[in-house]
Amino acid sequence: MADEKLFEPLDLGPTHLANRVVMAPLTRSRATDAGDLRDIHVEYYSQRAGAGLIITEATNISAEARGYAYTPGIFTDRHVADWTKVTDAVHAKGGKMFLQLWHVGRISHPDLQPGGALPVAPSAVKPDMKAFTVDGFKDIPAPRALDKDELPRVVADYVKAAENAKAAGFDGVEVHSANGYLLDQFLRDGANQRTDEYGGSIENRIRFPLAVVDAVVGVWGPERVGIRISPVSPANDLTDSDPEPLFSRYVEELAKRKLVYLHVVEGETGGARDPQEFKAWSLKDKFDGLYMGNNAYDRTMAIERVANGETDLACFGRPFISNPDLVERLKLDASLAEWDQATMYGGDEKGYIDYPALSEDERSRLAKAA
Repeated sequence: MADEKLFEPLDLGPTHLANRVVMAPLTRSRATDAGDLRDIHVEYYSQRAGAGLIITEATNISAEARGYAYTPGIFTDRHVADWTKVTDAVHAKGGKMFLQLWHVGRISHPDLQPGGALPVAPSAVKPDMKAFTVDGFKDIPAPRALDKDELPRVVADYVKAAENAKAAGFDGVEVHSANGYLLDQFLRDGANQRTDEYGGSIENRIRFPLAVVDAVVGVWGPERVGIRISPVSPANDLTDSDPEPLFSRYVEELAKRKLVYLHVVEGETGGARDPQEFKAWSLKDKFDGLYMGNNAYDRTMAIERVANGETDLACFGRPFISNPDLVERLKLDASLAEWDQATMYGGDEKGYIDYPALSEDERSRLAKAA
């Protein structure tokens, strides 16, 4: 068997990880329309408990936060009860799990909002995107700009969701500040055109995301809070005129807060790793906590980057969909099963909990060859 550093234990603050392979947050749209989990969620996550850390699929902090049909919530007692079943099952297999706190901001549709309201955002800037609703994909309208007086309410939603995640037995939480959603919208001048103290300068644009981080840290402590950013990704039609100074300053402030990890999408989300802009992984040098690299990692890249100290944790996304035993396959250098794109989102068991692990004979054969 391989003995590379990737497969060695690591302490993520007070959370002891069995290895440095992380299951990335993966939206699968298997929840009910009310955001409740189903029994298949328990099976799905517990099948993948061999990951050093599981980060849940993005989870709505409130009814307003929702932007995709059939995504889970963490804002009702029923959600807490559902997620508790998941964390209990993962912990029973020795796994560790953080919940990702999510507010989509403008990437939504009135069909997904309470009372058919417009989605909210830092400014009324329409993204050139479609929203996935129960009736299929629909054009996203221009959002409603949040009033300054509303921002404490949104922060309070994050606090309540963080408290609920603690009640559900998670080991920590990840603040979703990436991929063109609400906190990323406040950061970037492509969506944030405010003229108050939350827009304009870099110091102003990072103000609200940092307020959210501070509030979540107030619930969990910094040693159990991570954050995800995507400095050069144009996901969800979001851009910035000069991302390097923006994200450098943001990460410097995050470092002061002693968060347990910085999770960076190192390129275009789901796409190229080597954009023309600055290299996102250079932000590791500005952060004192653990660094988690994400974007097109394969076995060779993960082993090399961890061994070289370029990342502390290697995050895998889609390979975990079709390989519930991904860590073992990586250790044995086994072939990986391909995922079925047609069953990626929505549906039931098919393409969700029916991907097989390696057979006993195959494990034995590969172990002898290693």
